[in-house]
Amino acid sequence: MNNGDTRGLLACRECPRLAGHLAEVRRLHPDYHAKPVLPFGDEAPRLLIVGLAPGMHGANRTGRPFTGDHAGVLLYETLHRFGFGSRADAVSPDDGLKLSGCRITNAVKCLPPQNKPEPAEVRRCNVHLKSELEVLSPRSAILALGAIAHQAVLMAYGLRRGDFVFAHGAQHALPAGHALFDSYHCSRYNTQTRRLTPEMFRHVFERTAEYLRSR
Repeated sequence: MNNGDTRGLLACRECPRLAGHLAEVRRLHPDYHAKPVLPFGDEAPRLLIVGLAPGMHGANRTGRPFTGDHAGVLLYETLHRFGFGSRADAVSPDDGLKLSGCRITNAVKCLPPQNKPEPAEVRRCNVHLKSELEVLSPRSAILALGAIAHQAVLMAYGLRRGDFVFAHGAQHALPAGHALFDSYHCSRYNTQTRRLTPEMFRHVFERTAEYLRSR
């Protein structure tokens, strides 16, 4: 995103429910970021990771995607393992972490109540994701963490859901030679119930890295 897009996103109040929720969070936690969370990582990535939305005590607190909460543990450890991250954990925006060739964003940039954005909120926020996808170089990879992120990517491309069914480990060909990879979200619930194991997550990254090497 350019500087104009960044300023516009931080000032966004397009979703009344989310804006009201963030105002209440700022009242209860004045030291929290509690604003739209900007993407983080390489300005010219070959891998764009799309999550759901900021977590209450993670990105919503720190202001950086998947930073300071359980959902980021497996993600940043795996990014480091595959050479995308300079360190294996993400604690705070000033921890020195750098991403190389990778950028992380969310389908919805604001914290939703109960971490459940409404369909209309996903649609309103989709303009920001669309702008992020438009600047990807040809034959880049997009990793969707969960079905809502997967659907948001399709929405940004104007593609039909029925033609690109979400499934963990699936790979889909997209316009501009891009490829969409699917994974279950690395949430606390999914990792603790073993719906998503580190091995399953690494397998998706192995396939993604192989795709990028072949291009």
